[in-house]
Formats: sequence, C-alpha cells, structure tokens
Amino acid sequence: MNSRPTQLAAFDRLLTIMDELRAQCPWDKKQTMESLRHLTIEETYELGDAILDNDLEEVKKELGDVLLHIVFYAKIGSETKNFDIADVCNEICEKLINRHPHIYGDVVVEDEEEVKRNWENLKLKEGKKSVLEGVPNGLPSLVKANRIQEKVSGVGFDWEKPEQVWEKVEEELAEFQEEVKAQNLEKMEAEFGDVLFSMINYGRFLGISPENALERTNKKFIKRFQYLEHKAKGLGKALKDMTLAEMDVFWEEAKMIDS
Repeated sequence: MNSRPTQLAAFDRLLTIMDELRAQCPWDKKQTMESLRHLTIEETYELGDAILDNDLEEVKKELGDVLLHIVFYAKIGSETKNFDIADVCNEICEKLINRHPHIYGDVVVEDEEEVKRNWENLKLKEGKKSVLEGVPNGLPSLVKANRIQEKVSGVGFDWEKPEQVWEKVEEELAEFQEEVKAQNLEKMEAEFGDVLFSMINYGRFLGISPENALERTNKKFIKRFQYLEHKAKGLGKALKDMTLAEMDVFWEEAKMIDS
C-alpha cells in the first residue's frame, strides 16, 4: 500500500485539481452546494451498491467520487470564507478525540456497547436536547427506523434478549391481522408500520442490516425476473401471455442458478 507521504501528496493533487476546475471549467464554476446535493446522494447510493456487490474496484472508484464531492463542498465553503478543507478535517478530528475518551483519555470501557452508550451521552453533554437529533429527517424510512433504534439503544432504552423482540413482532403481526379482518385501511397502515418497525428491531438484535438485507433481496428479485424475461423472449412469448405455471418454471430455474 502507499506510504503516508504518498497518500498526502495524492490528496494535495486532488485539492489542486479542484482549485483549477473551479477557476477554469464552466460547469464546475457554476455549481453550488444545493446543485451538488442530489448528485452527492446519488454517488453515496452507488458506493452502497458497490459495497453490497463486494466489488472492491468499484468501491475504490465510488469512494473517489464521494471524496470529490467533499472537496468540492469545502472549496465552495472557502470561497464564502465560512470554512475550508482544513477546518473540515480538524472538526472531525476534534470530534473523534472528544468522543473516544477511552482512547484519548482515562475512561475505561468493557465492550462495543459501552462505547456506543458513552458516545450518545457525550453528544447530550455537547448540547443536544435529544439523542434522536442526529437522525436526519430526509433518511429513507427503513434506514431511519434502524438509526432511531440504534440511537435509543445507546442510552439503554432497549430489549434485553432477541426472544423478547420476536414476541413483539408476533404481537404486532396479530394486531395487523385484526385490522386486515376489519378492513380499516388507516389502521391497517398504522399496524403494518409497527410490524416493519419491530422486524427492523429484530434484525438489529441479530446483527442484520435491514437496508442491506432488503437491497440484496431487491437485487436477487431483479436478476431472477430478468432471467424470466430473457427465457420468455427466447420462446417468442410476452410475459402477459404466459400462465403463472409457465413463468414459475423459469423462476425456479433462476433460483437454481442463484443457489
């Protein structure tokens, strides 16, 4: 791997290129934080895809794209004289030092869970009014639910055993089924949300990322369905003209290929 001086030189090269693009490129000169925002979100999701696919070459490329955006925002911040990349780096360094007193201080911790509890308590001491302040409103609901549960767990608001969480899942499922029988759409939706929230919590207890799990299932479904489309096309048939039994033959073939 590259030495520290080589790594620093590469980062300095990126900063120099960013300066040049901002000064000379019509597109780069035009960009604002607001115009970059949706592109940053897109790049982050592309990085997430590469990680799920375990494509390390693609991870490297997508990390570069994300890093470019960080440097871009810092460059814009320096132009308005609000902050620059050094301020960004120093800010996170100070935060990491302050939030890790078991490394940079005299606090003793037993395990990872105690580290997380200390982290949340330290944030409250820094002036946050709620442990949930750090959960962005714009997060996708699935990710937000998981982060909410992680946050409150960090201050001790949690179940003790996975079995207790599963009992809650079963309880919520029963309540959902009651509303399905009653056909009250508003209450059905509310109970369905409770089922999802409790399932996400159960996954957290088992060490399963709900976002990763669902996205892997999405990818698996897409791959199998596209196999089905390919096979149907090979027979000169449209899916809408095939019976479910006919489609199921190819679906089972796709599952065998996946396994």
